[in-house]
Amino acid sequence: DPVSGEVVTPASAKCCASDITLAEFKSLQGKMDAADPSATTVEGYLGGTASWRTDLYASRGELLTHAESIDLFNSLQVKMTPELKGGDAADIAAVFGSQEAYAQKMIDEYKAAGVSADKVFPQSFNLNDVLYWIANEPAFGAQAVYLDDRYETSDGFDHTDPATWSPTMDELVADGVQIIAPPMWMLVASEDGQIVPSVYAGEARAAGLDIITWTFERSAPLVNDGAWYHQTTDDIIDNDGDKYETLHVLAQEVGILGIFSDWPATVTYYANCMNLD
Repeated sequence: DPVSGEVVTPASAKCCASDITLAEFKSLQGKMDAADPSATTVEGYLGGTASWRTDLYASRGELLTHAESIDLFNSLQVKMTPELKGGDAADIAAVFGSQEAYAQKMIDEYKAAGVSADKVFPQSFNLNDVLYWIANEPAFGAQAVYLDDRYETSDGFDHTDPATWSPTMDELVADGVQIIAPPMWMLVASEDGQIVPSVYAGEARAAGLDIITWTFERSAPLVNDGAWYHQTTDDIIDNDGDKYETLHVLAQEVGILGIFSDWPATVTYYANCMNLD
């Protein structure tokens, strides 16, 4: 209600890539991933940067197609970890023909650019995408990453109880999955005032899975309670230095292969200090 200022219905917006042309996409500019649900205009909705973030470096970068991003990463000689995003099944079928063709298209663009499979870690929350790559593009499938969000998509899933996991860690390995990627909180637990590896982490490593996790700097300052990415250790963390305590446990005790971060320099600094890859 713009008169009273009361939020009657939170503002929202949805725009899928299939809604616009490539030319329209290229006419847009990048922005920080934020929105203001109390806004009463489109311009206001596009704001919403949290008070603990900054727009200092929000320079509205040029948007790239997937193929253009590959060219950029190649020029920088870095490895790549593209995520095959979920979407409306009908739209995906209309554009690509099928979910499988959609998964194939992403890999085809790396092959067309001459990128070696060992430089690519394709990832998806859809386990069937990962299994498709394993079966049909084994060189890329060997580093395919299963993003595990069963905590919100699988009824009865409890990351502390292996009996609720379907598939199990051993079944994932039997299907050819080599890397699993849950959020950080699923990999750690609170025990006697210490951050320790979780049951989930132990089972994954025992089954032979490598682990990548997310996301190091998405949370608000940890002096505040209720940090989603640290929810399993929220009772024993109370400052931002505890992020590094968490990272240390993930690196040295859980043995993660890698971690996503909104601010890569932070993790790079830690990795250099710990002689990690």
